[in-house]
Amino acid sequence: MLYLGIDSGTQSTKAIVLDVETGAILADASQGYGLVEGLPPGHLEQHPEDWFEAVRATVASCLDQIGERRRDVRGIGVSGQQHGLVVLDGEGAVVRPAKLWCDTSTAAQCAEFEAAFGGKEGLIARTGNAMLPGYTIPKLLWLKQNEPDRFRLVRSVLLPHDYLNYRLTGVMRMEYGDASGTGILNVRTREWDRELTAFVDPAVDAMLPELGSSNAVHGTLLPELAAEWGLSPEVLVSAGGGDNMMGAIGTGNLGGGVVTASFGTSGTLYASSEQPIVDPKGEVAAFCDSTDRWLPLVCTMNVTVATEQVRSWFGWDLAELERQVESVPAGADGVAFLPYLTGERTPNLPQGTGVLHGLGSACASTAHLARAAMEGATLGLGYGLRRFAELGLTPSEIRLTGGGSKSAVWRQISADVFGVPVVALATAEGAGLGGAIQAAFADGQGSYAELSDRLVALDESTRCSPSPDRVGLYREKLDRQMELTFLLRDGGWL
Repeated sequence: MLYLGIDSGTQSTKAIVLDVETGAILADASQGYGLVEGLPPGHLEQHPEDWFEAVRATVASCLDQIGERRRDVRGIGVSGQQHGLVVLDGEGAVVRPAKLWCDTSTAAQCAEFEAAFGGKEGLIARTGNAMLPGYTIPKLLWLKQNEPDRFRLVRSVLLPHDYLNYRLTGVMRMEYGDASGTGILNVRTREWDRELTAFVDPAVDAMLPELGSSNAVHGTLLPELAAEWGLSPEVLVSAGGGDNMMGAIGTGNLGGGVVTASFGTSGTLYASSEQPIVDPKGEVAAFCDSTDRWLPLVCTMNVTVATEQVRSWFGWDLAELERQVESVPAGADGVAFLPYLTGERTPNLPQGTGVLHGLGSACASTAHLARAAMEGATLGLGYGLRRFAELGLTPSEIRLTGGGSKSAVWRQISADVFGVPVVALATAEGAGLGGAIQAAFADGQGSYAELSDRLVALDESTRCSPSPDRVGLYREKLDRQMELTFLLRDGGWL
């Protein structure tokens, strides 16, 4: 029996075909797309139709690769970038491009929520989370205030993966995991906070689709898509989820001290929990997961953003970046790179900028800049892991996913910064694998624990253990990085 996993991200959509009996990934495909061009700084948008066309293309490619075995496909699970605002009119047509998770244009709207609901502390008391520019609901308030004619057309509000589920099935629905990143879900009760929705507009309640269990089937594939792809019209579409929630499933992050760290354009660090983990400081997001449990999560906006910037400066390929970083000792001889090139979410610096500090005549080489960038991005996640520990979450192993996890030197830096062993997955497609596993679960192929044991494979050749000496060095460097960050922030320079 085969299941399709779809991962619709900010840069591309990827699809895989998973054989749940053998654990083999039989096919994979990807298609990229870009951002809407010409927008002001801080505004980041995409056309939802581009996502769906990429789904059609990648699914068709995967099915072509497996040929006649397409008749064995029984389900589809969709992972999507979190928080994006997709607004539809009464006919189900997209009203405007989607404002994305990395759009930081809504800081003023977040401040309005804070002023009306007792500040950050008041919002955390209500929903379990602070109100951050990346979240969905301040984007909707921004739309009302800045594009009132378009706002009046809105009849439905969806998240990116919800929109793809709608295009696959014709059903509008939200599940708890991705919904908890909207800013209006009380994660303790899994109910909408109606006072927060009314603060935007009384009409918002009617815009929200049905909310329900992440373990429920979303629907079945539309007949026209089944015919286009040569699939049975009985193929189910599972509830799906946000990329981090589906990444948790796809990395076997189901408890027992396992933490996942995603090293992509942005970075995330998350763990599975049987109860809500609410951070009174609001730095750890108190999200629900996509298995009807909870997923405490830290997000940083600059991981491979920082290393790719360095590569572009010097025209290196990935192998040369690796060589340059390895040529400099741990700590980069005191050079620090605050990697806030696209603002930052943890700590919350929506207008943040990058900073190089500590350059000297003996440590101003291109290699020092490269090592400092890789360390700075990793230390940002290390700050989040430190906050996890303060909330009682102590990992025994960190599973790495995303493009950065392919780098041997970065894996060792991660082990030394995190202070626990790290290991990469046998496949880099954690979120897509999570989607396929969720579809198999929805189709009754076993519990998540059983499916994870069989289908989530670690690449033991990538395992790295921390060096006690370097753990201490990076602990001190993290202290200095955060002290510098907060000094600059409080002085109005970040």
